[in-house]
Amino acid sequence: MHDIRWIRDNAESLKAGLRRRGWDGLKVEETVATLFRLDDERRDIIAVTQRGQEERNRLSKEIGQAMGKKDFARAEELKARVAEIKSETEGAAAAETIAVRALETALFELPNLPLDEVPDGADEHDNVEARVVGTRPTFDEGFKPKEHFEIGEALGLMDFERAAKMSGSRFVILRGALARLERALGQFMLDVHTQDHGYEEVNPPVLVRDEAMYGTAQLPKFRDDQFRAGEDFWLIPTAEVPLTNLVREEILDEKSLPMRVTALTPCFRAEAGAAGRDTRGMIRQHQFIKVEMVSITTPEQALAEHERMTACAEEVLKRLGLHYRVMTLCAGDMGFASRKTYDIEVWLPGQDRFREISSCSVCGEFQARRMNARYRPTEGKGNRFVHTLNGSGVAVGRALIAVLENYQNADGSVTVPEALRPYMGGLETIKAP
Repeated sequence: MHDIRWIRDNAESLKAGLRRRGWDGLKVEETVATLFRLDDERRDIIAVTQRGQEERNRLSKEIGQAMGKKDFARAEELKARVAEIKSETEGAAAAETIAVRALETALFELPNLPLDEVPDGADEHDNVEARVVGTRPTFDEGFKPKEHFEIGEALGLMDFERAAKMSGSRFVILRGALARLERALGQFMLDVHTQDHGYEEVNPPVLVRDEAMYGTAQLPKFRDDQFRAGEDFWLIPTAEVPLTNLVREEILDEKSLPMRVTALTPCFRAEAGAAGRDTRGMIRQHQFIKVEMVSITTPEQALAEHERMTACAEEVLKRLGLHYRVMTLCAGDMGFASRKTYDIEVWLPGQDRFREISSCSVCGEFQARRMNARYRPTEGKGNRFVHTLNGSGVAVGRALIAVLENYQNADGSVTVPEALRPYMGGLETIKAP
């Protein structure tokens, strides 16, 4: 969320940032004009309220003076006028509430603005490759690598048909060694991040209220992508929501920053905008498991923390022996709340392409303003908004896909990566029962 005072002082910067985001010029101009109009209306109403209060204060003094002179008629006349002003200002106060909400609603619709260093571009085709790590796996001559769902179904351990009978499309049932492999991946990632990377493990709620979803910018813009759970709750689309909201409406000490937390949770997404995409397999599910990392920092720490967080996610893939690349997203392809994003894409031999497995973003004070999350600097006066970061550390279901496709064997079995064997009871190979 942006500060309307900043927008008034930096209107051209806002316009330029929105154009980099892919907004057309007319929409940009209309949006800024609407913001100014709503803010003018709010200011006018506030001015009316303030003048009314000042007039009431002045008349109250005159009432006291009239009573001191025993001019009771004048005192009653002034009291009547005070009552009128009170009624008028109460109406103005109600109008002010409406005006503030209208402006806030308009501000909620504005995306975060990209950093200058973010490459220009419209979509994923304009993203820039930052680095490539590892090499593609090799397979026996004549063996064409299969996709994960072919491997899982042949093993008899991945069942989409029964899942569809229960819940519809975009669900899966994992059984036996694949169910354990998914659990192993999640535990392995948590151990890496907590034991080696200094993150604190958190077990948060997966049901949250409106204000938590507004705080991290899932609402109002992405309402159709969420699952509502009754009147009061939403199922989380990612643990970013509860982890970031840990600091909602709080003032932290600077010495406690950076704050680093991680969680392994189920996640739920309606995938409203993904009709027809990845309809087979586990790439795009309504329910999935993910390890999330969240950092709360000072403004000065944020960019270095972004690099650190991305390296933490990469370390998971390195220990699993997976080939991947890191992409710097262009301005037009970043998420709504992000100022800069790295996507980590893992190589999937069955698809013969890279697919996203982690996304690490620095959000500046965009979410902090929505949550009113601040910190108390060790030097200087006044409180400042924290900066927030989030990243997948990594998506467990997609890591499962990557392991199946990269470690598949010609006989249909799957070799368990060495890093996961302690979590699999020493199992080295997954075979059909």
